[in-house]
Amino acid sequence: MRKFIVLLFLFCFSNIIAQTKVVVGKVQSSENENLAGAAITFDANNQHYLTASDSLGNFSAKISLGQVKMIVNQLGYLEKSISFNCVKDTVISVVLEKDVSLLKEVIISNDKKNGITTLSGGKLSFNLKELSSVPTVLGTTDIIKLLQLTPGVQNSGDANGYLYVRGGDPGHNAILYNGTSIYGMSHLLGIFPFYNTDHIKDVEFDKSSSNAKYGGRLSSTTLLNSNKKAPSDFSIQGNIGILASQLTLAIPVSNETGFYISGRKTYIDEIVGPLLKSGSENNDVQDMKYGFSDGNFTFVSQVSKKNLFLIDAFVSGDELKVKDENLALRTSLKWNNFTVSPSLITTFSPKTSMSNAVYFSQYSNDLSMEQATIQFRVSSFVKDFGFTNSVRYSIKNIPFESGLQYVYHDLQPQKVNVENLTTNNNASQDNAIDSNEAAVFITAKPKLFENVTAELGLRINYYTSGSSDSYLHFQPRAVVNYYANDKYSFYASYNKQYQYLSLITTSSVGIPTDFWIASSDGIKPQSSDEFAIGSNQSFSKKISSSFGGFYRSMKDLLEYPYGITQFNETTTLKNDLLVGKGKAYGFEMMLRKNSGKFTGWLSYTLSWSDRNFDKLNNGNTYFAKYDRRHNFSIVGMYDLNARWNFGITQIFSSGNRFTMPTSWYFINNNPVKEYSGYNNAQMPNYIRTDVSANYFFLKTNKKESALNFSIYNTFNIENPIYVVLNVQVNEDKSSVIVKQEKKVLYRILPSLSWRFKF
Repeated sequence: MRKFIVLLFLFCFSNIIAQTKVVVGKVQSSENENLAGAAITFDANNQHYLTASDSLGNFSAKISLGQVKMIVNQLGYLEKSISFNCVKDTVISVVLEKDVSLLKEVIISNDKKNGITTLSGGKLSFNLKELSSVPTVLGTTDIIKLLQLTPGVQNSGDANGYLYVRGGDPGHNAILYNGTSIYGMSHLLGIFPFYNTDHIKDVEFDKSSSNAKYGGRLSSTTLLNSNKKAPSDFSIQGNIGILASQLTLAIPVSNETGFYISGRKTYIDEIVGPLLKSGSENNDVQDMKYGFSDGNFTFVSQVSKKNLFLIDAFVSGDELKVKDENLALRTSLKWNNFTVSPSLITTFSPKTSMSNAVYFSQYSNDLSMEQATIQFRVSSFVKDFGFTNSVRYSIKNIPFESGLQYVYHDLQPQKVNVENLTTNNNASQDNAIDSNEAAVFITAKPKLFENVTAELGLRINYYTSGSSDSYLHFQPRAVVNYYANDKYSFYASYNKQYQYLSLITTSSVGIPTDFWIASSDGIKPQSSDEFAIGSNQSFSKKISSSFGGFYRSMKDLLEYPYGITQFNETTTLKNDLLVGKGKAYGFEMMLRKNSGKFTGWLSYTLSWSDRNFDKLNNGNTYFAKYDRRHNFSIVGMYDLNARWNFGITQIFSSGNRFTMPTSWYFINNNPVKEYSGYNNAQMPNYIRTDVSANYFFLKTNKKESALNFSIYNTFNIENPIYVVLNVQVNEDKSSVIVKQEKKVLYRILPSLSWRFKF
């Protein structure tokens, strides 16, 4: 009887179970470019299904059997409708044509794609080509400055090229160049774009690091992706400017093989020196030289129908030299990056593919000073040797991705050497660290209900350093998306993160004397828990908006209060570092106009970020340095005609925090400072307006020649990078007069450059 009931149950419900099938596919343009954020709707058996393509153009949906009508929409492309009879799992490749309208003898074309596309869970995808009119110092798109114009990212101000995302520290952000971590993230004082955007095809920015595939940071993940398609024709593009130039070559070797190579170089020794000295009344510096160069290389080979082989490499080097004969001082600061990563992508079927890569990444800096008979040198480096594996597949029509990762970290946080040439009294400090980190991860994208999808992930990390420091951590990630209709969607997310390598910042401006330290010798990994909610609205094909809120709690944060270095033969980093906790929360919004002659966006963030360290501020909670209450940005781009387009950015943000004495008194006729709290003062509000204009001599899909005119800080507003207190005591030492001197690095900065592509 029991067997009969089971058989009857299976018979009755087998048809119901088999009533749905999965449809997977990819959306591409007619130029074989993957289209992210394309809206895809399915109508089957009076049921309505919604989905969207991811950053690689892939999509999947679980729909009912029967006759299906599929509609694909992407801004700047013609809508495509496909009808088919769904009787089994189906694979569809969709190619969209650009939207071109003909009217009599006038050709009106709109081949622009979204500069910014909102992906699921509040992630953003950037098409750098469409954002070339956003004003920058050198006339080329600056990725870091671009991210600072979006919600949740705080403006770092002048003289700083770091990212500050949702109340986190700069070292809490991961920047991955084709999957490889980059540890040195800026050129001198943040003036110059750190990455050659001609070599980067697209950027994906996740403020919460919600994908379990990526780990090791508490805050955001930024993916910089180069071209993964072999060039079909030889091309050359670049930019020649007043301060720097860049060049990118696309060289085909065969129909399925080719490579891209890029390089940049500055020639600013005679410009930066006077520029830096102009911000100070004391011009004792006799000789200052600075320069940087970098290069990118990508090799692409479709070795077979199912195997794609890639080699990606990146190298950069900076050097700053200062010579002052009056002080008998010679200073040299060098820092550089090098990464290389060969990888193989194998496609077994439309539903299953695997990627394997090995990589090496290195960042180092070296500061040496010589004054009179004293020689001082401090250096640091971090090296990674790693392997990554990921497999994409489907189980019961649910897309999965899983894999394993391993990396060996070799670090030198600070190696200090002091030599006294007169007494031969030399001293040194060396504290090298090596550690191992292994992880397995799995992500799934199930459809929970008709209009509810989820992105669920789990990352398991095992970390060990030395014989006593080892950690096993489980890091769940979850994003739930609700699509009310084709115009409104909502999401909620939770992310658990652990960070084993931490950046210790030693300078308030963008001078790279910072160093990385690994969790070892009792220094615990940092951790965070983040909750976020948000919504996306599409009012029309031209206008969309997004709103959201977040709360993040952080533990075992590190603070190093000693400036560039604390040298003592008996001290250790464990004793010098302070450990505390923090939290950050806020509201974010963005309003975008996506098409037409005028495009752009408005971004606003209202946020709080505070810290609590037992050994700082008497154990009381205080505001973090980059607790900037308001961050407001407006970006506008206007295409006047085929020859001219214009760009403007308007930035306003609250000033960052710093510590300032609140009173002075005398002890034995000597003035003494008294502080009421840590980070108790605030810099002036930061205000900046940038404008740009592009004049095109030639502009087609394959050729371009244009002049770029840009003005940074158009209205010459003073935005100080720090404040110096000048103390004056009257003759009878009865009172103290304290005057603030605001140090401004640069004011208005015009630039002219020629951009070309042939």
